[in-house]
This record gives sequence, structure tokens and C-alpha cells, in this order.
Amino acid sequence: MTNHMTRLLAGVSLLLAPALVGAAPHPAQKRASAARPANNADARFRTLSEAEYKWRIDQNAADEDSGSAGSKQLPDEGPQAQAARLARWEATAKALDGIDPATLSPDARIDYMVYKGQIDALLAAQRFRDYEKPLTADTSFWGNLASWSRGSFTRESQYRDYLAMMRAMPRYYDQQIANMRAGLARGFTPPAITLKGRDIGVAQVVDGGAGDDQPFYAPFRTMPATMPAAIAAALRAEAKAAIRDDVLPAHRKLLAFLRNDYIPHAQVSTAAYDLPDGKAYYRSKIREYVTADMTPEQVHAIGLSEMKRIRARMDGVMKEVKFKGDFAAFLTFLRTDPQFYAKTPQELLDRAAWFAKSFDGIASDWFGRLPRSRFAIKPVPEDLAPFYTAGRGGTGIYLVNTYDLPSRSLYALPALTLHESAPGHAFQMPLAAENKDLPAFRRDSYLSAYGEGWALYCEALGEDMGFYKTPYDRFGMLSYQAWRAARLVVDTGIHALGWTRAQAQAYLHDNTALSDHEIETEVDRYIAWPGQALSYSMGQLAFQRARAKAEKALGPKFNIRAWHDAMLQLGYVPLPVIEARTDRFIAQGGKGPYPDEEGS
Repeated sequence: MTNHMTRLLAGVSLLLAPALVGAAPHPAQKRASAARPANNADARFRTLSEAEYKWRIDQNAADEDSGSAGSKQLPDEGPQAQAARLARWEATAKALDGIDPATLSPDARIDYMVYKGQIDALLAAQRFRDYEKPLTADTSFWGNLASWSRGSFTRESQYRDYLAMMRAMPRYYDQQIANMRAGLARGFTPPAITLKGRDIGVAQVVDGGAGDDQPFYAPFRTMPATMPAAIAAALRAEAKAAIRDDVLPAHRKLLAFLRNDYIPHAQVSTAAYDLPDGKAYYRSKIREYVTADMTPEQVHAIGLSEMKRIRARMDGVMKEVKFKGDFAAFLTFLRTDPQFYAKTPQELLDRAAWFAKSFDGIASDWFGRLPRSRFAIKPVPEDLAPFYTAGRGGTGIYLVNTYDLPSRSLYALPALTLHESAPGHAFQMPLAAENKDLPAFRRDSYLSAYGEGWALYCEALGEDMGFYKTPYDRFGMLSYQAWRAARLVVDTGIHALGWTRAQAQAYLHDNTALSDHEIETEVDRYIAWPGQALSYSMGQLAFQRARAKAEKALGPKFNIRAWHDAMLQLGYVPLPVIEARTDRFIAQGGKGPYPDEEGS
């Protein structure tokens, strides 16, 4: 998932009345607001939410890998725009408080819960001035724009939008630099250790010059054959002028700022608690990414409990393969034996494609409704790969990191593929976007606890589906499960409980089969992005509890395809709605949301 979309559109707090959760409707029916005139409270809520959401989308640029709607122009990140966002979300929060959820229709109550959580998270981020820290360990505002250069343009209008984006870079970069200077002045930056080498992507743009080798010129190298030659020539000329006059100056200025000011003077501490008003800031991130008001200590304890449970299963696999040695020796074997690693980047991509296609063959056994959208499998771009995760997925894309092949184990690739491609992100996200019965803020606004929880649930689902063909594949899945449970321990440890970076790395090294390179990049990701790592296991646990509840209540009437459809029909919702929807599923006798489909 992209940091751009997550930061701006995610986050649901559960500081709402329990009655909201208990009122979950049966989604097999058309939404009440579409079937009959809304009541007065519904109408007030719809008017408020639709106007604000349209305004919110207009505030943001659309980057190529987010899959989100947005303005084709770069957003205004200046002080007046930031003040306007704060005022708008404060006014929206006040207006929401003036609507009694009990007076809303059942559909609108769920929408209210989702929407209010988004406003709570957006308002908190604005009050803490998150915009003064517009980067994490592997994402950045300049990286989001660079993703446009890797897009596939087919129409003149797309090229025009791209040209407008490049021409706006000087203004946009100046605003971002000013915000980062303000953050630097008050000690609100990513930790310095996570910024090492982050100037590489900017330097590549500068070094590319204004010629055909410039990364931002990539879309113009090969243009559609259907485009008239005169128009193509004019667009190419405009692109070279924009690169010379706007792109290169903006990147030179940013590069000097990063190298001379920002990176050398970034905060030394790795703890969110050491940021300005750090304890409150980190608690706000827990609320945003866990969709519950929990303390770091509570989350930490859940992580330790999950690690104990998963470790017992990992020990069982080690005995199954009759390994002679202790757990540490087994991990060393997995990290170093050549049989577990691809020899070329293409081999790794080919294996990922094989696993993705293998799921296609069994998808209809586990899901009644499949997305219309397809996805591509591509390597992580070279400028990002050294800092990037093993893979990342979303609408239309499954990125596989082919950098440092000895750190990319094949036994973990099946689990990674289920998480990032289908039935994980590249499956769930299109289903949400294609569900036109939901308001846009539930289709498009990524909620990490739901989205990452679902993707991690899909990794474990692979065991039910018979997807893991060897004990080592199963251990890879368990190692990934332990990795996400360890995030609950490590993230809270670093940001609230005094853990060092080395201590966090050691914990992952001793309890998962992740390579040392992956461990380093992962820990730096948690350090630079407080709270986000908590969403995975907490979301997965919600899905697992709900499914177990339905299986127990329905017995032989439980239909896994119908339950999966019911979960994916929700769009993006806070975790209690998963249980509430499951309760409704049970009350309906296990009937799924698409009764016209066979098997549901």
C-alpha cells in the first residue's frame, strides 16, 4: 500500500457508541438510501459527508500506484491550505457531533461510524502536523511523483496531466521543503538512521539530465502509434522543456536540502515518544491503525501471546522435517541454503507468477464474487528496492522485490503472493472499488486495520486451501505470521517501551526466518512509520475470531464462500463491523450477500 493514500485517507477510531456496531445491515439488500427517500438525519449526514469527501479528494494529487481518485494537479501544501484543512475537519467533526447516530437508518449508522473515524484520524494528523514529516523509511512525496513516470499513457490528456504535474514541481517541492524545515526545527522528523541513502532517487533524477535518459521522460520514449506524429513531437518538446526548466531545478534544490540540512540534522531517537507531544501522538497512531483505543502495553502483550502460539507451530514443522539442531540453527539453515533462493530476478518473478496463477485455479472454491480488475506482476523499481519490503500489492499491481536475491526466500513466496496479490490486496481492493452500493469514502479510503488484516488472514487461509505444498512453504507462512505478531511487540517496544533498534532487530532475527537485510529494512520501516505495523495482526485476529464464531454457530450450514463474500462486500470498515456483519450472517442462516450466485 502506498503511504500517500494511507496517510491521507485511512484511520478509524472506535470512540463511538456500541449501538453503531450492533446495527449492521444485511448487505444482500440494496442500501436503504438508494431504495427509498432518506430520513432527515440521513439526508444531513449524506450532504455533510459527500461534500467533505469531494473536497478532500480535490485536496490530493493522484499518484500512479495509489489507485485513488484525486486532482490531476499537485496539491497545495502551503500554510494557508494546511490551516484550511484543519478548519474544515474541525467544522466537520463538530457537525458530526450534532447528528445523533440513533436517528440514522441502519445503513447510514455504519457509514457514520466509518466516516467519523476517518475525520477523527485526519483531524488528529492535522493537529499533530504530520504534513511536516512527508516521508517514511520507504515512501516519500518525491517517490509518489516518480511513480507517474512508470505509468502507461494512452491518451493525449494523460500526457497533458503529466506535463502539468512536472511544471508544478518547483512550487510543490518548495512547499514540502518549507514544511520539512518546520518539522526539523521542532524535532519532528523520521529518525536519522532511517534516512540513510534516501537521497538516491532524487540524485538519479538530477543525474539523468534533460535528455532521453531522464527518468521523468520515460513515458515519452514510446508513445501510442495511434497518436498523430505532430502531437507526439509537440508533447516530447514540451516534456524536455518542463524537465529542463522545472523538474531538474526542483530536484537539485531538494537534493541539496536533503544532503546538507535534513538528513544530517534529523532526530537521533527512534522512539515516537520522543517526538513533540510524543505520547499523545503515538496513542493517536494506535487509534488510527488498530481502530481501537488501546495502550501500547496492551498491544505489546497481545503480540507476546501470539508469538508464543505461533512459535509452537514453527517448532512442530522443524520436527516434521527431522531437522537436527535447535531453532536458531534451523533459521540459519533456511537463511543460507541455496535451495531456498532464486538465482536470477526473473526466476523470482516467474515463481511469483506461478503462485498467483495457481490461486486462480481454486479461487471459485473459496469466493463467490471475483473482481473484474486484473493485476500485473512487476519488480520493485531499482531506486526503491534497497529500502523496500519483499513485495507490495494493490489495485492492478503486485510488486516483487528482486534486489538482493539471497534475502528473498522462495519458501515465503507463496504466503507473500497470497497477501499482496490474490486473494489479498490485488483482489480485495478492486472488489471494494467495484462495489457501487457503498459511498465513495468506503470504497476508496484505505483502512489499514481492515485491508492489512484481510491480507494477513489470506496468508493463513492458504493452509486451508492446500496452497502450501511442502513443510518449508508452511514454515514460510508461519514465519510471516510470526513476523506480523512480532510487529506488535517491536513497534510498541521501539516507540513506547524504550527498545533500541538493535534490540528490535534481534527480536525478529531470533523469532522469524526473515533475512538480515529484510529485518533491517523492516525495523527501519516501523521506526519511521509509528503504529502502521500494528494493523496487520490486529486485523487478522478480528477476521479469525469472526470466522470461528460463524463456524461454531452455523455448523454444517457454514459456507466459506458466502462468509468471504460478506466480508469483502463491506468495503473498508473498522474492526467491530466485521463481527457485527458476521452476527448478521449467522442470523440469516449463513446466507451470503449475493443470493443469486450459486453456492452463496
